[in-house]
Amino acid sequence: MSPLPRHRPRQLSLGPLEAEILAIIWAKGGATVKVIHDHILADPDRDLTQASVTTVLQRLAKKGWLRREAIQAGKTRQVYQWQPTVSQQEAALLTAHQQLQSFLAVGSPDIVAAFADSLDVADLDKLDAIAARLRALRHTQDSQSEEKDA
Repeated sequence: MSPLPRHRPRQLSLGPLEAEILAIIWAKGGATVKVIHDHILADPDRDLTQASVTTVLQRLAKKGWLRREAIQAGKTRQVYQWQPTVSQQEAALLTAHQQLQSFLAVGSPDIVAAFADSLDVADLDKLDAIAARLRALRHTQDSQSEEKDA
């Protein structure tokens, strides 16, 4: 089971264009404004300026999703490559964790029970599998802790 990543963006929610640009950067392993802009404009129905792409990239950096690295483009020119601060898998894990925390924040056993009552058998099997994984993980952690104490 993967632990939560050490780095967490300050704001997890993303707008549609932010999510699209982040997906491009994940797919390419990092990208410049021009690469991202060209990728979006490959769709003939799209119209977006490089300045708009830059603005979105700066917003994603401010939210903690991206970092900017200077790279040499020729002898005298420098451009910025945008790199993700978390992987796509880590982002999915953080989003799921946030959703779970929001669900548990409801705090009312009656509401949680009403939700659980509406689950079908396949969902209940998934919950049982999750509970089994959690028990195994806790058992492993307890065993490791006991070994350290001995």
